[in-house]
Amino acid sequence: MVDMAKITKLFGIKKDKLKVLFLSSEEAPFAKVGGLGEVTFSLPRALKRLGHDPRVMIPLYGNIDQEKFKLSYVQRNLNVPSGFEDGAKKIICNVRKYEPTAPNEDPVTTYFLENQEYYELRSNVYGYADDRIRFALLSRGCLEFLNANRSWTPDVIVCADWMSGYLPNLLKTDYKDHKALADIATVFSIHNLAAQGTDKPQRFTAETSRDDGYGALPDLFDLRMNDVNPMRRGISHADIINTVSSTYAKEITTAEYGEGLEDLLRQKQDKLFGILNGIDYKTNDPATDKFVAANFSSGNFDARKENKAALQKKLGLPQDKSIFVMGVVSRIARQKGFVLLQSVLETFLRATGSQMIIVGTGETELMDYFLDLQKKLPAQMSAVMHYDNDLPHLIFAGCDVILIPSKYEPSGLTQMEAMRYGAVPVARRTGGLADTIDDDRPGEGRNTGFLFDNMDPLEFLIAMTRAYASWRHRAEWKSMRKRVMKKDFSWDRSAREYSVLFKGAVDNHRQNQANMKTRKNGV
Repeated sequence: MVDMAKITKLFGIKKDKLKVLFLSSEEAPFAKVGGLGEVTFSLPRALKRLGHDPRVMIPLYGNIDQEKFKLSYVQRNLNVPSGFEDGAKKIICNVRKYEPTAPNEDPVTTYFLENQEYYELRSNVYGYADDRIRFALLSRGCLEFLNANRSWTPDVIVCADWMSGYLPNLLKTDYKDHKALADIATVFSIHNLAAQGTDKPQRFTAETSRDDGYGALPDLFDLRMNDVNPMRRGISHADIINTVSSTYAKEITTAEYGEGLEDLLRQKQDKLFGILNGIDYKTNDPATDKFVAANFSSGNFDARKENKAALQKKLGLPQDKSIFVMGVVSRIARQKGFVLLQSVLETFLRATGSQMIIVGTGETELMDYFLDLQKKLPAQMSAVMHYDNDLPHLIFAGCDVILIPSKYEPSGLTQMEAMRYGAVPVARRTGGLADTIDDDRPGEGRNTGFLFDNMDPLEFLIAMTRAYASWRHRAEWKSMRKRVMKKDFSWDRSAREYSVLFKGAVDNHRQNQANMKTRKNGV
């Protein structure tokens, strides 16, 4: 399912306890825009349960409630240089610290880089003209803080996406002679390869204008910073690169998925790994979930059927437990593959008498299609075209299948959450979907979903038809659902794999340091 065999082959099984710092632009509950904030909250907590000492550093944005989280100062008047050339400015920052009081519920120890101009006066995480300066400052500020305050030095710094892609570069150049930082390894974690911190994607940039990814960074206020590609820099300089599924790690070395960085990623293949994200098993627990009509588990599965009737009733559909119900919980976008439904969904619904429930928001053309189909088939189609935090839980608990026809899906959380509630996925074989759904041995009683390979409406229709045919064989379908619910998508599983990866990064870094010292001494 993941690159664990590759990781173990290279690094062995490592038991050492590590000090790990996650440098990120987001961390729930302080600042969360998307999935990155959830990862930065959940993965460190899981690592802590394994005995490691993980911590996080993010900017102190203006909307973070300092009193609520009881932030204390650990470093005042930190002079962060804008560069290391003559005339560089000193940017005055502070560092504050959050300490958890309820370790099983709270985030891990978190540092906040405080600067009034770039963080405190900004209520949003992203979207400013000087975002490059803001996040390059985060990387420089992090290293200056670790160099000045030596009470805790990480073994490894995990940098997430372009926003912290500057740091591995800085460690190899401007900060290479800082002894306090010399033993720190770096892992660059790719969550969104398309966003590279540049004005336009690498693949649309002329070869002569592309950042080569090497050399020292310009001063923060140098116009050359506009030409820097921090995603490329992170990939080029990190000790280890990882992304959020083993299939996606392979896909991004191709022109179709590589966003103009595929050649570099192929060069770095020996350092490139994929580990699936996890899901929060406490929030996503059908046995205790307050948003479902009837709680259930894999050991008490019969209670699940009450949720189908409750879902149908809530959305004004005929209440009939013998109807095949399909669900979609997603951003409504072309990237999510929903254009494939436009030519086949109505035919499928009419032919099978099935029902379709979709919740989400996104592109107008697609939302209009689903709303128009709801008018045509009001007893079979329900389109909720707005954000709803609670409804997805009931959809996962009440639907027979969940549809995920994504064009690309680095990891994917929807299929994991749906499977946790016993909904069988029908999905395209890509990225994390391919790594979490088994459709290779359907005749052996091991499959956990239905996959199709190409962005082709007919292939998607065939996958839906296979699911419908399997659903009609009730004993077989019940067995599949129980297999689906027993899959382990917990953050604890992810953390065990990351533990090995991080220790491998530390070992690689120290070996490289030793080799450089040997060459320097002329041995």
